[in-house]
Amino acid sequence: MNEAVTTSVLLFSYGTLQHKEVQLAQFGRELVGNKDAIVGYSQSMLAIQDPEIVALSGKTHHPILKPSGNPKDEVPGVVFEITEDELRSADEYEVDEYKRVLVPLKSGLQAWVYVSV
Repeated sequence: MNEAVTTSVLLFSYGTLQHKEVQLAQFGRELVGNKDAIVGYSQSMLAIQDPEIVALSGKTHHPILKPSGNPKDEVPGVVFEITEDELRSADEYEVDEYKRVLVPLKSGLQAWVYVSV
């Protein structure tokens, strides 16, 4: 029997991808994750211009991360195990001011995260 192999990846969220309504719209399911943190980044807010994203998230401003260069800086969030297809769906959700990078988390796990371009 040939079954499709689903590769899972880790995604770290510190913002709206943690919201149930965003997860249901983007992934078709509610995600279950574990608390973690990203180290060496600072968080600020970004005005969102895309009306579809504002409608989905219910927020006109979303958090965004930038490298701080300070290993004492830490931003809490949640790490989710998702599929490659779900990662592509997350890419579609994020606006152009975000880029996806692979980073080490405080736990030692490696996860994708969206940060400032």
